[in-house]
Amino acid sequence: MTQLFEQTLSVLNCGLASFADNLELANAEVTRLAWQPPALGEVAAGLDLASLIAHPLVEQANQRAFAQYLAAQPMLVDVKPASEAIAAMAARKLILHSGPPIAWAQMCGPVKGAIVGAILLEGWADNHEDAERLAREGGVSLEPCHHHDAVGPMAGVISPSMPLFVVQNSANGRHAYSNFNEGLGKVLRFGANGPDVLARLRWMKQTLAPALKAALAASGPIELRPLMAQALQMGDEVHNRNAAATGLFIKRIVPALLDTGLPLEQIRAVTQALVENDHFFLNLSMAACKSMMDAAAAVPFSSMVTVMARNGVNFGIRLSGTGDTWFQAPANPVEGLFFPGYGVADAAADLGDSAITETAGVGGFAMASSPAIVKFVGGTPADAVNHSRRMQSITLGSNPAFTLPALNFAPTAAGIDARKVADRGILPVINTGIAHRLAGVGQIGAGITTAPMPCFVDAIRALAEQVRAHLHAHPHEQETRTS
Repeated sequence: MTQLFEQTLSVLNCGLASFADNLELANAEVTRLAWQPPALGEVAAGLDLASLIAHPLVEQANQRAFAQYLAAQPMLVDVKPASEAIAAMAARKLILHSGPPIAWAQMCGPVKGAIVGAILLEGWADNHEDAERLAREGGVSLEPCHHHDAVGPMAGVISPSMPLFVVQNSANGRHAYSNFNEGLGKVLRFGANGPDVLARLRWMKQTLAPALKAALAASGPIELRPLMAQALQMGDEVHNRNAAATGLFIKRIVPALLDTGLPLEQIRAVTQALVENDHFFLNLSMAACKSMMDAAAAVPFSSMVTVMARNGVNFGIRLSGTGDTWFQAPANPVEGLFFPGYGVADAAADLGDSAITETAGVGGFAMASSPAIVKFVGGTPADAVNHSRRMQSITLGSNPAFTLPALNFAPTAAGIDARKVADRGILPVINTGIAHRLAGVGQIGAGITTAPMPCFVDAIRALAEQVRAHLHAHPHEQETRTS
């Protein structure tokens, strides 16, 4: 004992930070362990989590879901009006929005503004007041993009006449859809709905969409996964930075445009629009990621996350094993850089379907490949690398199609496992734009956020109940596991 006290005191602290603070004041060597009870310290949820760890049903389901994700081959095959691509839009007045379900009264400013703009675009109302009244009184149906195999950035609004990218997974034939990227400034996805915004949207459906459709007919389907992989090697992470990916897409589509026989003036205008918008590929990246994650969906008992999405109020996730059920919690704040004149008080909560990129293992999960992104979202290149490394702790595996040069070409972490998130207390990282809380002001910054832990705890509870119900109905499987 005497010898013990003569030695330098080295302490591992895994409790309150104040314990370590006091020891450091006494000149002790202290290693701080960032630990907290799993599943937010909720005993029942912790027991549910424990029941799912290494469970054969869950492990087998995760292997299947992850294999289907890896096998997905998203291909850009067509451009269609939403009313042709999405059957429900041909039957009723329907507008899609980003994130989990939410009623008009609870929606944030940018989403309300975008919906009003979409109503005006469709000609369902003559002015802003009538359009807002139509939405408020239920004259149009408002549903999530994800309920119709679609995604949209920020407000994410899709209405019947808007053109959509049609992405097909050649491995299973299923389709995913995304609207077009409008560029920066006053745009519908940030809730702007003035005459200039509507004129831009009309040009996109009357000039841009037919040209891209004709170019695809000339070029044939465009494989998106290899294009995304190449962009990662060129400094993109294909969420908030798409400069390289957009350039690669332009190299594929412009020669095909020239083969269409369209008027030179139309080709020139379309090419200029693509060249001036470094974010154009974002929506294609989202549709590709949606296609890959849908391939992993609906595998009973799987704890793999297939959707992460935000509506400006709540954050929602879906698990492969729990089907269409949403698990929601208030969206976490975004920590980042604000444009001059704006601050936290001006910001809307986390918004948009673009977190489908992180769900698929790119975006925030691939920031190590995009050191320049930190100038946009804050932090340092080392932070970007650390984010990519940390995500390896909460995933089922990695995607060899997407590699990170800064990590010696290691593949990106992929297949978020809700069990690991709840057990290890490490939340999926997301890099994102920050929208002003009022409609139409636009983007006021960008930063880093995370998915809220309560979503994953609730998902674990639901998955554990599903497993228990199955074993109750098939007791021989429980006997086999016990033996």
